[in-house]
Amino acid sequence: MLDKFRRLFKKDEQNKFDDKYIPIPKSEINEELKRKIIELEKLGEECSKVLQRKYENVFETQGKHNLRIWICRDIDGDEIKGLTFEKCLEKEYRSQIAIDYDGPKFDDDFYADTIELWYYFSGYFEGSGTLYDLSKNDLEKDIEEALKTLLR
Repeated sequence: MLDKFRRLFKKDEQNKFDDKYIPIPKSEINEELKRKIIELEKLGEECSKVLQRKYENVFETQGKHNLRIWICRDIDGDEIKGLTFEKCLEKEYRSQIAIDYDGPKFDDDFYADTIELWYYFSGYFEGSGTLYDLSKNDLEKDIEEALKTLLR
């Protein structure tokens, strides 16, 4: 019985993930997609600045100092200095909203929380991507929900 419950929970978690992201086949990875990724990352930067200012004092009062929210970019897990959205169509490029602060955290992850925006997985034979779906989701609301979760 417990296994059935766990599978149901995992299925719900997968559905939440599926609702947030659009799978992008390699055949659709092109300059038009690059423009969408750039727009998404710029929106993420704007939301991050606004929400960081809004929540920094709330985090301070809970002993969680130096709240930082930013766009984190990497290629194959390596954060390369000066990496910009111009490289977003390179294989293994990933951009995400990173949230971090100094103080106690839930676990030992690299950042307190992240929200993936774009990831271009190269795969062994053929790559694909996943893109945060702005048509079904509100990025600012999702970042704010992550912040509220970190405050609990």
